[in-house]
Formats: sequence, structure tokens, C-alpha cells
Amino acid sequence: METRRDIFQAIADPTRRAIITLIALQAMTPNAIAEHFDATRQSVSKHLRILTECELITPQQQGREIYYQLEVNKMKEIDKWLEQFRKIWEVRFNQLDEVLSKIKAKKQ
Repeated sequence: METRRDIFQAIADPTRRAIITLIALQAMTPNAIAEHFDATRQSVSKHLRILTECELITPQQQGREIYYQLEVNKMKEIDKWLEQFRKIWEVRFNQLDEVLSKIKAKKQ
């Protein structure tokens, strides 16, 4: 039985976040990705597999090489989920600004 990995568990790992950052601008081969880490190729492959299972990255065959590229739409799903919290934080920060402004005005 195939288990579906959770996106947030995948991005919780700093190595996987670093891999996402690396391939955000351009697709890269597993070897090119592995060169950026002090880890075995097997370890990097495991991270790539997890990110692929979460559909955060996709492999593309180009000749003999496989290039991994970022799935921007999947990243947008994460951003959409975070947006609800961003709105809450903005309201709270605005309320804090108002309180601080009132305190400052009373001091003057």
C-alpha cells in the first residue's frame, strides 16, 4: 500500500528545504544537487524521493540525465495555507501599532 507523504513533514527537514531553494531557479541533476551537501548521494536521493512523492519536485528525463524541477503550483498550495495565518498576524500587528500609538500620544 502506497502512503502519501505530508508536504509539511517534507519541508520540515532543512536539507529538503535547501534542495527546494537550489532548484527553485533552475532544474538540476541529482549529482549537481548532491555537490551542495556534505552527505552521501544515497542520502540526497532519499530526500529527492520524498520531495517527489509529495509532488513538490518532478523529475524530467533529458537524454541520459534526470533533472529535478520545482513544482510551483504545489508551493502555491503551501502559500495559500499560510495566507490564513498571515492575515491573522497582520490584524494583530495593526492592533499593536494602534495601542503603541495611543501610549506614545499620551506621553506627549
